[in-house]
Amino acid sequence: MKNNKIWILAFIVACLLLQPTSIYSAQSSDAKQGSVSVPVTTGLTGSENSAKTFYLDLPNGVTGPAIKAGTLKYSGNNSIVGAITVENGKIKVTLKGNVKDETFPVSGADGSFGKPFKTTPGNSIWRYADGRRWQINDYKEDKGYNVSYNKNAEDYGMPSGTPPPTTVTTKADPVSPSTATWYRADQTRVPSSSVIQSSIKLDPRDIIGYTGSTSIKNGRFLITYQVPSAQQRAEQVSDGFDKGQWVEGRLYYVTLPYYFNAQAKLTSYSYAGTVTFDYSPPDQATLNGTATLEKPSPNPIKLEGSKVDVKINVKGELLGYVDSSNIEEWVFYAKEKNGTAKADMKKEYSKLLTASKSFDYSIPASRVVNDNFKQDYTLTVIIRFKRPVVTKTGTITSLEQSMEVSAGVYKKDNPVSYPSVPSTPTKPEGKPPIARITAPKYIKAGSDMMVYGGNSSDPDGYITDYAWGTPGAEGGIENTARGYVWYTRDKVGETFPITLTVVDNDGMTGSTSTEVTVIEPRPSADLEISGSLKQNRKTTLTNTSSSPTRFPIIKSRTQVTISAVSGGTNADIKYSGSLAELESKDVLFKKPGKYRATIHVENTAGYASDKEITFDIIPDESPVAYFAMPIGAYRDPTNGNKAVISIDDMSFSSDKDNIIKRIWEYRYDSNNNGSFIDESWVQFSDENKTRLNLELYQVGKYEVRVTVIEEFGQPTIEDFVTDADRLRTSSEATQNVIERIVEVNNRPPEVDWDF
Repeated sequence: MKNNKIWILAFIVACLLLQPTSIYSAQSSDAKQGSVSVPVTTGLTGSENSAKTFYLDLPNGVTGPAIKAGTLKYSGNNSIVGAITVENGKIKVTLKGNVKDETFPVSGADGSFGKPFKTTPGNSIWRYADGRRWQINDYKEDKGYNVSYNKNAEDYGMPSGTPPPTTVTTKADPVSPSTATWYRADQTRVPSSSVIQSSIKLDPRDIIGYTGSTSIKNGRFLITYQVPSAQQRAEQVSDGFDKGQWVEGRLYYVTLPYYFNAQAKLTSYSYAGTVTFDYSPPDQATLNGTATLEKPSPNPIKLEGSKVDVKINVKGELLGYVDSSNIEEWVFYAKEKNGTAKADMKKEYSKLLTASKSFDYSIPASRVVNDNFKQDYTLTVIIRFKRPVVTKTGTITSLEQSMEVSAGVYKKDNPVSYPSVPSTPTKPEGKPPIARITAPKYIKAGSDMMVYGGNSSDPDGYITDYAWGTPGAEGGIENTARGYVWYTRDKVGETFPITLTVVDNDGMTGSTSTEVTVIEPRPSADLEISGSLKQNRKTTLTNTSSSPTRFPIIKSRTQVTISAVSGGTNADIKYSGSLAELESKDVLFKKPGKYRATIHVENTAGYASDKEITFDIIPDESPVAYFAMPIGAYRDPTNGNKAVISIDDMSFSSDKDNIIKRIWEYRYDSNNNGSFIDESWVQFSDENKTRLNLELYQVGKYEVRVTVIEEFGQPTIEDFVTDADRLRTSSEATQNVIERIVEVNNRPPEVDWDF
């Protein structure tokens, strides 16, 4: 049994080895220097990030064998662990992280930065059957429970429509700080494990919608407010209450947003730098070929069904040669080794220095005659030239490289046992892999949660398989790097482990675990405002609320309101239809100002959520009318005694609207009294011209003006705008009058003094 396990581990390694062999290649004696950068990585937390191994891709045109031994060097602020090597065609470097310790204030929010937690406590107010008395429920902090008393109505309706104004107190318990997502002031997320638990404090904000007071006692909110409040909903009257036609129950509630404040202590690690090396570039045409087994994944794979699909990608790269026009064709061959099937051939005729093709095979179940089966494949890439290419060893017309890959299939459970190992294992050579899990700390019941193990790594090889443990979860994760699970509603408040064991190509294992806490499946109410947010322009209000997948939002209970805060009124808010069951609605605001939109959503689990956003509608700016013309001109006897005034318009819209009309006018100081007030305007153009000539006949002064009319430069809703909403401006309002006056004179006579 022991020898059998050793053979199995050796088989796994053999199945994944890629063994390219170069037939035509030559190394240059002239060395060049190359470099690759370590990805800049900052803010990594957790002891597992105190050291990190990077596999860096080589630059184009550089192969592993071309790198000169002993020339690999790292430059940067990190310390090197071990030697820098070239493995599987990549530069491998392991670095110690640069350490940074700091203590700083953090804020605990509801899932995202700036999003407060909200609690909506309230008091029940019931109207008696006589229609005039109200029962008031009020929380007494000194007693620790609600008390009830009656008050007579103060309005004159029958039945009374509103309970008498009364100051009451209600209580609310905040959520556990463990549900908070923690952020620094710069919106950087901080892991909850770094928060100093003894420093956590509640941070209530202003009560939404009215004036009230909030205090904190024994970790509980005590809110004093006046009923009737702005927020209410119907409530079923208790069975012991007097019944009758006018009996009615109402819950008057308030909305209190709050955060948590605390101090956090965090150790983070960062990485950067550059690896340099010397290499000998090929000084003649060299073919570099690679073959990659894309399926099955993982390899080997357990037989499920009638066959196993195999996919192999073969790539060829021509180095040390630049005349792509001399390429006649690329030829790719693939064949099952020791098989009877005919080789598969594909061609590529593009004039490229790099080409690749994929081959699809299948291993039928009938071929897997033992518990572990291995199918070998032989791959070949050939490049052919139109004209012979001269090399140091003579002329060539083609280059060729062959490779082999293997796909493995097993019928029974994977012979490599994990997460536990055999009691008397043979210790494999090499270093064990490092398992890492990425998963949220909290998940709402009914929501799909992605669990990711793709950050796991092997210091001296690669990961071949993943084994997950997710007790308490619904669904499961196959032997892959990622998957999804979810938790039922009855698991709320419980914490469950998630475990991962990874196996590397040496058959060695590494394990880790984390925990996830299931929280209430509350929906998240949210609204988005888009558009130019400008007076008389289309603004779109979109419902972006979300809820756990298995407890969707009840569309019919979605409530949305839009109201004016300052600047405009509710009558200035225009839209078609209603806001009921809102998904998306186009809205237009007739006046600039500050407006508020609120949304209330409920899901099928019975939970509700509210969101309020406040936004500004900017004013529509009037266009600026302005033009340039000379201050004087002469009448031209050769042109009908006319004076021609050239005018250039320079009007513009400061808020990116479009000027669609220009009306040009002038008036003549007919009595030469220096005033134009008693003169009439004469229109000489309305063709929206920006450059034009004004022809004048009489000597004297003229005043010119232009009136510009703009069209909306952003989308609008035509049903709610009129021509009066298109702004216009006259140059009389935006331009100095001295710039708008031109004087026409007779040309002085020419005098000749020759005798």
